[in-house]
Amino acid sequence: MKHRLIFITGTDTGVGKTLLTGLLLHHLRRNRFYSLAMKPFCSGGTADVRFLHALQNGELKHEDINPFFFPEPIAPLLSARRHRRSIPLADVLKRIAFIQAKLQRFDSGCLLIEGSGGLMVPLGEGYTVADLIRKLKCEVIVISRNRLGTINHTLLTVRTLQDAGQQGLKVVLMCGAERDASSSSNSRILAELLAPVPVISMPFLGPNSAGVEAIKKNQKKIKKTLARILA
Repeated sequence: MKHRLIFITGTDTGVGKTLLTGLLLHHLRRNRFYSLAMKPFCSGGTADVRFLHALQNGELKHEDINPFFFPEPIAPLLSARRHRRSIPLADVLKRIAFIQAKLQRFDSGCLLIEGSGGLMVPLGEGYTVADLIRKLKCEVIVISRNRLGTINHTLLTVRTLQDAGQQGLKVVLMCGAERDASSSSNSRILAELLAPVPVISMPFLGPNSAGVEAIKKNQKKIKKTLARILA
């Protein structure tokens, strides 16, 4: 592994982006790859930021992990307008580059960037999550839910990225506590329809899996799956 930049997006909000970011971050650091994680845009609360801060042993300040915070649980563009703020895409790229520069002290490393909602969420005037990804020229992990409807949502997300010329794509299918009639076949059909894009299933890790101690415990259980995601 040299220096990598991995963007973690989803087919929707609440699909498990923060959970996977935390698992990958801990997995990389445990295996002695210097890694950092940030969530440039965060809306509605700071729980995700505090979680990532704890997993990095306080190496990054809260404002470095999350340079653009909005109190309302709505799209960043709408909240920015409400507060008469303007956040140019160039400013977002500068804040990411600032964290990336911290990796240059090491022979190898990885910066994980957790996105907000799905690809078409408007972040600022004239740009979306998809536009940010395009500018970063990074690897992308798409997270989707293993339940009815995920085929459509996942295909739309991946096709949008591919139409924009995105390479280095992977899909992670997150299993929940409750399974429906589609849960046993979603992974298989998505792998067929998206080939050669890898589709990797993530087991349900419990209702309180997004805590720091739970991350450290679960990382050991699924280290082979996490290695596949990062391969």
